[in-house]
Amino acid sequence: MSAEPIDLDSWRDLAAAQQPDWPDRSALEAVVSELQGLPPLVFAGECDELKDRMAAVARGEAFVLQGGDCAETFAGATADNVRNKLKTLLQMAIVLTYAGRVPVVKIGRLAGQFAKPRSKPTEIRGGVELPAYRGDMVNGFDFTPESRRPDPARLLRAYHSSAVTLNLTRAFTKGGYADLHQVHAWNQDFVAESPAGRRYEQLAREIDQALAFMHACGADPDEFHTVEFYSSHEALILDYDRALTRIDSRTGLPYDVSAHMVWIGERTRQLDGAHVDFFSRIRNPIGVKLGPTTSPEEALTLIERLNPANEPGRLTFISRMGASRVRDALPPLVEKIRASGAQVAWICDPMHGNTFEAPSGHKTRRLDDVLDEVAGFFEVHRALGTHPGGIHIEFTGDDVTECVGGGHPIVEEDLALRYETACDPRLNRGQSLDLAFRVAELYRSA
Repeated sequence: MSAEPIDLDSWRDLAAAQQPDWPDRSALEAVVSELQGLPPLVFAGECDELKDRMAAVARGEAFVLQGGDCAETFAGATADNVRNKLKTLLQMAIVLTYAGRVPVVKIGRLAGQFAKPRSKPTEIRGGVELPAYRGDMVNGFDFTPESRRPDPARLLRAYHSSAVTLNLTRAFTKGGYADLHQVHAWNQDFVAESPAGRRYEQLAREIDQALAFMHACGADPDEFHTVEFYSSHEALILDYDRALTRIDSRTGLPYDVSAHMVWIGERTRQLDGAHVDFFSRIRNPIGVKLGPTTSPEEALTLIERLNPANEPGRLTFISRMGASRVRDALPPLVEKIRASGAQVAWICDPMHGNTFEAPSGHKTRRLDDVLDEVAGFFEVHRALGTHPGGIHIEFTGDDVTECVGGGHPIVEEDLALRYETACDPRLNRGQSLDLAFRVAELYRSA
């Protein structure tokens, strides 16, 4: 058991970036009190299990596929939406496992990704200035004073929507939907009209042949019928994640039971800030986003603050450099950290550094830039003898038109057709599979 109590509220004395300006503090306190009495969304033992899987990634023995919505919405917590996202992630994982010949740790960017940092606190339209939309956990998307007013009751809705999403993912992953014999069923609505779908179908036929051979040999392991699936989100709104932190009865240590893994964003990783302090005290596997301005000294200090015991699987660095900068900005960080002996897993976020505004005014990303950043990420690690441990992407299982490019190409003029994101542009299903095949090729050649 822990020798002395851990102060989980010291972050309150520090600067906390990107927090809502709650207009009614007493209402916030009432919501936090209610959240503190609700059951955990995940269990400490599951978090430790993921930590073990991330330790394998840090050792170069596995690969992480982490992805989901840019910003979840309460309206999106439906069986169809969750199933479509899970289906896409399972298809990507199959491609990586079979074509890349690597065990894949599957982590959803879901069941808690309801808050987003913003570059500006307010938004102006037609001369009217209102608070920026910070995700359904904080306020509404509609551009009205009532909708944009931060409402702490939304924290409770985020909890219940997360519970629904987790229940659905557990049902799908443990109830037969994730069975490897379903590889064709995941593709039935997709193969005829999509180059990525047709390529996937060819791979699925090879998997069928392999499964038939193993079945003939009398092999049918449990791993073929269910998958391990973990949840994650950016722990941005500290009042929410602190309210869902519990002391584990086995160890006496604190875990943020809102998700298996939580991460600190690029805008909130201040070394003397509240997020780093809070994360240093919970025992989940954690991540930190690192942008192109990160210095090796900052990264080493983050390691010292967040993983002083150098515990394998505890800390993951998620690089988000941009395609034009990854080959220059990433090597000094990887080289310095490797030389320090620190055990970290490295994951590439090829989305956030490659956003631009199309002439139509839509924020978008080019799939070619996404692929190029991933290629640069692999090149850097290959040159330095370190392990390119995974990818962290924003995608949806729907046929949206938010990013341009792909085997079934979307052009900038198509963006308005189905531009549905609540915040940043996401890869659609075909583009996600295009990425998975490219990553598998890079992994096998690394």
